Amino acid sequence: MAEHSMADGLTKRDPPINIMLTDSSFIGLLAFWHSYRLLFLVAFSTVFVGSRFYHKLQSRTKTTASSSVPPSPRSQSPEKTEKGVSLESSNKATTQKAERQPAVANGSAKTTSGPKRVTGKKPSKVAGRRGLTEDAEPLAFIQPIIFYASLTGNTERYAKILLEELRAAAQKRADLQDRERGLLPPQIHDLSYIDLDDYFTSAPKPPSNSPGTRYVYCLLIPTYNIDSILNTFLDHLNETHNDFRIDTGPLSSLAGYSVFGFGDKEGWPTEEEGFCSQAKELDKWMAKLTRRKRAYPLGFGDVKSDAESSLKEWSQGLQDILSDILKNGGLGEGVPGSGDPVESDEELDDEDTDKDNTQNVVDLEDIKFGGGQNTAGSPIPVDFTTAGKSSSGQSIEKEMVPKTSPTYAALTKQGYTIVGSHSGVKICRWTKSALRGRGSCYKYSFYGIRSHLCMEATPSLSCSNKCVFCWRHGTNPVGTTWRWKVDSPELIFQGVKEGHYKKIKMMRGVPGVRAERFAEAMRIRHCALSLVGEPIFYPHINEFLDMLHAEHISSFLVCNAQHPDQLEALRRVTQLYVSIDASNRESLRKIDRPLHRDFWERFQRCLDILREKRHVQRTVFRLTLVKGFNIDDEVIGYANLVEKALPCFVEIKGVTFCGTSTTAGVGLTMQNVPFYEEVAQFVTALNAELQRRGLEYGIAAEHAHSCCVLIASERFHVNGKWHTRIDYDRFFELLEKEKANGTSFTPEDYMRETEDWALWGNGGFDPSDQRVYTKGKKKHMQITAEP
Repeated sequence: MAEHSMADGLTKRDPPINIMLTDSSFIGLLAFWHSYRLLFLVAFSTVFVGSRFYHKLQSRTKTTASSSVPPSPRSQSPEKTEKGVSLESSNKATTQKAERQPAVANGSAKTTSGPKRVTGKKPSKVAGRRGLTEDAEPLAFIQPIIFYASLTGNTERYAKILLEELRAAAQKRADLQDRERGLLPPQIHDLSYIDLDDYFTSAPKPPSNSPGTRYVYCLLIPTYNIDSILNTFLDHLNETHNDFRIDTGPLSSLAGYSVFGFGDKEGWPTEEEGFCSQAKELDKWMAKLTRRKRAYPLGFGDVKSDAESSLKEWSQGLQDILSDILKNGGLGEGVPGSGDPVESDEELDDEDTDKDNTQNVVDLEDIKFGGGQNTAGSPIPVDFTTAGKSSSGQSIEKEMVPKTSPTYAALTKQGYTIVGSHSGVKICRWTKSALRGRGSCYKYSFYGIRSHLCMEATPSLSCSNKCVFCWRHGTNPVGTTWRWKVDSPELIFQGVKEGHYKKIKMMRGVPGVRAERFAEAMRIRHCALSLVGEPIFYPHINEFLDMLHAEHISSFLVCNAQHPDQLEALRRVTQLYVSIDASNRESLRKIDRPLHRDFWERFQRCLDILREKRHVQRTVFRLTLVKGFNIDDEVIGYANLVEKALPCFVEIKGVTFCGTSTTAGVGLTMQNVPFYEEVAQFVTALNAELQRRGLEYGIAAEHAHSCCVLIASERFHVNGKWHTRIDYDRFFELLEKEKANGTSFTPEDYMRETEDWALWGNGGFDPSDQRVYTKGKKKHMQITAEP
């Protein structure tokens, strides 16, 4: 009983003990919650926000990966895992898994918070052989084209040797009677007489009847230390490569190219010092424009020793390559690096230079602005738009025509006296004719300029055109900007006078020279600033004109309408000529072959300037007619130009053939020289068109001996008579008055009546002279013109 009672007592006391333990735990937890509840809430909120942000970032990364550039063919090709199992499987689930994990294929799963970066590879167009695109016709025939440049004629001779060798190779292959593949007879072009855009902005297209024809360029050039057509050519290649509007490989459709350079090792012992440097530069640009289509390595020849033997060796190797191209259908891939524009070490040098340039860029924060901030110890402000190394000293300006240059030798051989480094003077055949009493040129019939009193000179031997009818045969320098040493106008003025008088004195012993004319010729009265080059190109042309006028020497300045800024800044001249050799853009490009790419826009702007100055300057349009170039169906076009500029006079003259192989190289022969009757017919048609439009012009004078006719504005038709001549004394009187008190004058203020014998229909030969025929049936026959 006692035990039972004790057990019952223990049983009854157990529940209160559990309840007390539970209550104490709950109170402890409640106290703990009240003590740390704020911390728990902050931690929970942080975890929740962090998880939300993480999921959102993951979804954005997937979207970016799915919208990126499609993988290249290389990334789509089957690859093996570490266990050797291909990632590409026929199992659809495995494929989908691979597509959902592009990061694994790219070898990186790391994401960044920076800007989106899109990467991709340029699709390759090469299909098996270098230079053959997938849609190109298979190569069947090769057309070699030889390009050369020559000032002294040596390179031209070597180019013709190469022409004969390639022609013989073509004939030898033709004898094999292979109708499917063959080597065509080569073509040859002088770089001075072609439009560079036709061959070096894009490759010639194959004939429609032979789409498998591919062209190979063979370029033979010398290296000069003066400005020549080669500078223009290399600049053209540079501009073509860097023009964003043109494909970086516009000549990639060529089958190949190769360059051979000529030089003189006496002047440049090594290539690094300049021997054949222009040939090396040409090879570099051609490699870039053709996308590494160098068919045969660059060749060199010393004109004083091994030029011809080196050329023959190079030619033989080139012929072997042409045979391989015909056999294999292309150049093939070559060894790594073959055809690169430059050697690998030169590329590293270029990279180092670029790295140095980037390090020398001046930070905008380092520049101090304001005059007061520039102290003695502060750096000089630098134009922060210019990056690169600052020159330690002034660059040495080179001469346009150094005395040791082939240009100097070529021009002096043609009878020029070179003055300073860029000017020249020469007496023309009409000066010699006038000294002997055999007639003056058309300028005397039209304007009263006696040829033996006229000095023909130019302060700039450089020109911006390469006209097909130019008498200088491409020997004068060319350029679009002045980048040479500039001689003072005083030096040029004294030099051209001395040169002219020296040449006049040389005429003393010539049979037939009249004593009174010789005495008159020792006093220069007129200066024709034409000769060769672009006189208005000379930076100090206005100062030079002032020196002429100070000695009462009239000025007749000729320009090619390619320098509108200089034309607008030109001060008073006695008469301003503008050569208008074509009536439309294509004809002008064909006949003048201008160097400026915006030549037509420059031409039009010059016409606008002439219209503005028509009551200040005595303006003349000079039209040189060349059959097959600028005569046929161009009357309306010329009338448009006359209506645009409203010149005082329009000279129309037939081209004079100079009879050299260089003119024949551009297709200019005696067949392109119009007869006087054809010139007269053109003048009549042009005058009729002008009158039909209500423009007040008429045919005023002619000089049949020069094949030249003058159309004049009715402004110079006074009291029923033409007044095309110039009163030179009156001109200088008005000019001095204008300089003294600013009194302006017009071309009509110093006009003079035209002589009767010079009027239209009277021939234009001075009756006081004797005309001597030196050709044809009337040879040795002298005729005294009747008044």
